[in-house]
Amino acid sequence: MRNINYIIVHCSATREDRCLTVAALEAEHRRRGFDGIGYHYYVRKDGTVLSTRPLAKVGAHCRGYNRYSIGICYEGGLDSQGRAKDTRTPEQRMALRQLVARLLRRFHNARVCGHRDLSPDLNGDGRITSDEWTKQCPCFEVAKEL
Repeated sequence: MRNINYIIVHCSATREDRCLTVAALEAEHRRRGFDGIGYHYYVRKDGTVLSTRPLAKVGAHCRGYNRYSIGICYEGGLDSQGRAKDTRTPEQRMALRQLVARLLRRFHNARVCGHRDLSPDLNGDGRITSDEWTKQCPCFEVAKEL
């Protein structure tokens, strides 16, 4: 098994009034040159957690961190106009909490964070602030909630 230092949460950047099937997610990732879905888990709006990549296989979800991380993506992340928004359903919130708790029991030293939290520290102050985010994903404060 790989050494896991990070559990990274993402959103699929899907509008809240639309769905993104697993097949569509896989097609998008293959179009981008990935070997299948880059995330290890995908959490659908109804709270269904799908294993989409073996944990032993390096992910394709966060450049520079893939080798030592597990990627989790929730379906959603945009409002109906295409703006960043925390669109998680109550079922997704519960499923994410349970999944992360289960992963932390196995990888207890892993840092749980959002994709945006791994943006470059542009001003060198040791903190990644919202003005430094390269993207809004996952549209909520992962460290506070999970």
